[in-house]
Amino acid sequence: MRTSLAGAALAVVLLIALVVAYSTFFTVYQTKQALVVRLGNPVRVITEPGLNVKIPFIDSVIYIDKRILAIESAAQEVIASSQDKSNTGVAQAGERLVVDAFARYRIIDPLKFYQTVGPDGANAQLSILLNSALRRVLGAATLADAVRNRREDLMGQMRDQLDRDAQPFGIHVVDVRIRRVDLPEQNSQAVYQRMQTERQREAADFRAQGSQKSQEIRARADRDVTVLLAEANSQAETLRGQGDAERNRIFAEAFGKDSEFFAFYRAMQAYEAGLRSNDTRMLLKPDSEFFRFFMDPSGKSRVDGTK
Repeated sequence: MRTSLAGAALAVVLLIALVVAYSTFFTVYQTKQALVVRLGNPVRVITEPGLNVKIPFIDSVIYIDKRILAIESAAQEVIASSQDKSNTGVAQAGERLVVDAFARYRIIDPLKFYQTVGPDGANAQLSILLNSALRRVLGAATLADAVRNRREDLMGQMRDQLDRDAQPFGIHVVDVRIRRVDLPEQNSQAVYQRMQTERQREAADFRAQGSQKSQEIRARADRDVTVLLAEANSQAETLRGQGDAERNRIFAEAFGKDSEFFAFYRAMQAYEAGLRSNDTRMLLKPDSEFFRFFMDPSGKSRVDGTK
């Protein structure tokens, strides 16, 4: 009986020792940092990994992630500055932009983080600060700056501003990125229509310029053709006149050398031209001058008056 009681007591003692040991020792992993809280008051911050101790049943441990965390900002409308500025150099209110951004941060002071926002309120507080940084930085920038010209610079400004605002909460902002910058739907349609109209106008200008160039080229080509034809006709008439003159000269020389042969040759040409097959219409006397070589091979019968 006594042995049974002693064994039961020993088991109870061992159980209590295990519970006390479990409540005393705790492990901090590489990705975590721990805050030891005693009766609601923080008493110790542990940032190095390893096995640690606390007062059982009095102290509690709150684990805080020390990795880089992310905060997403819902797409929101931001009023960017206009392209023009007043004489004071201050940017004026301009186009509305729909901006989607996110931030990366790390908790560097667990005690300050716990005392200010805590694990449950950190994301909500950082979302408010990120939206405020977006509006302040992009409110002084233009659409072209946010999309193309100064995007990296603007993201750097938002990171620096958000980091300053988050320092009182023990948070260090590593990076801020603008994921997307768009115009609101109604503005996008208006911009699309304006771009379409501008492209149509440019296309009409190009067509008009092309038509003008085409007419100029066609007129120049017609002028060149007219000039070339006139020059060619002039040269042809000149050459034809020279040929006729040369022919007449040759005929004159031939007539001067042998007038009878020349008369016979011209008569044969006349016969060839006038007496074509199936195409002859003449009303002449058989003894006319035209047929003198038919009456006499020498062609002298009509010349000297004999038959």
